[in-house]
Amino acid sequence: MDSTQIISAFVTLFVVIDPVGLVPLFIALTRDMTPQRRRRIGWRALAIAAALLLIFGLAGESILTAIGISLPAFQIAGGMLLFLTALDMLFERRTERREGQAPTQEDDPSVFPLATPLLAGPGALATMILLVGQDANATHMLVIQLAMLAVLGIAAALFALADPIARLLGRTGTMVLTRLFGMLLAALSIQFVIDGLKGSGLF
Repeated sequence: MDSTQIISAFVTLFVVIDPVGLVPLFIALTRDMTPQRRRRIGWRALAIAAALLLIFGLAGESILTAIGISLPAFQIAGGMLLFLTALDMLFERRTERREGQAPTQEDDPSVFPLATPLLAGPGALATMILLVGQDANATHMLVIQLAMLAVLGIAAALFALADPIARLLGRTGTMVLTRLFGMLLAALSIQFVIDGLKGSGLF
């Protein structure tokens, strides 16, 4: 595997996972949480996403085929779940639920929607399957997994800067970003559904 292929794999995963674009979403989803809780959620989300991407890179297509799920169906389901989260962000439902609950019952967005479908979404999982499938040798597979971990490492570094960014924005700025990125998240979720429909041949 030459350097061009390595760079191509890294860039592809970077664009699909989009760690830079996830920072405002991470801030919005963890708004009003303590810095310690925000860090725990960030690390948990990254660990889960890494595990999912690793598994799908190794045996994703076999897993989906074994249980009778196509990649387009996987994309559509992920898009629909993401749309529900977008609605919560747009209409402040997450904040209302959080303020009416005890601290131990707070929403934990680490598994959903941070780990999946934001970090390890249908696009990222499908990309891992496709990149690994380009070559069957072990070295190629290892390089793809390392490229994926490098991208998640960048996401971890950016998540670590979430607190100073949130302080800079303040509560009002964060609320504005929550609504704005809720709208963008809704559009992203619809794109997942459209891509799934196109892949299924129904659209």
